[in-house]
Amino acid sequence: MRKSPMTITGAQKLRGELHELKTVARPKVIQAIAEARELGDLKENAEYHAAREQQSFIEGRIVEIESKLSNAEIIDIANINAGDKVVFGATVELANLDTDAEVKYQIVGDDEADIKANMISISSPIARALIGKFVDDIVVVQAPSGKTEYEILAVNYK
Repeated sequence: MRKSPMTITGAQKLRGELHELKTVARPKVIQAIAEARELGDLKENAEYHAAREQQSFIEGRIVEIESKLSNAEIIDIANINAGDKVVFGATVELANLDTDAEVKYQIVGDDEADIKANMISISSPIARALIGKFVDDIVVVQAPSGKTEYEILAVNYK
């Protein structure tokens, strides 16, 4: 199976969530199931069914996170210095040539993407257009809304 790139920060967040699920959420839901069982008839026990559903969600999320971490190629962007070239982990400053608006994005793994934090997935149209380009290059991004041209103003690795 192909490894998916992930930053150290992204891996730490997933490990933190995994730890929380295993040490807090899982024991809590097990306790809730035990308490609901004590109430008697399980067929009509809403608390029991809700706790079992929550347990199913938690166990599924644990498996999902463990799978993501085992298939991740964790990349320390602090050790990357590709100069003015855009590679995974880079923070890229762009100018939209149509509107003159400037934006800054960090290119991260699929599971780390958060547009509100200006973190875009490596598989997004804009990241695919940027990878391998250099400062002062003009890139054309083919997005669902149409083509947009950007100029790369700066590339940082931090």
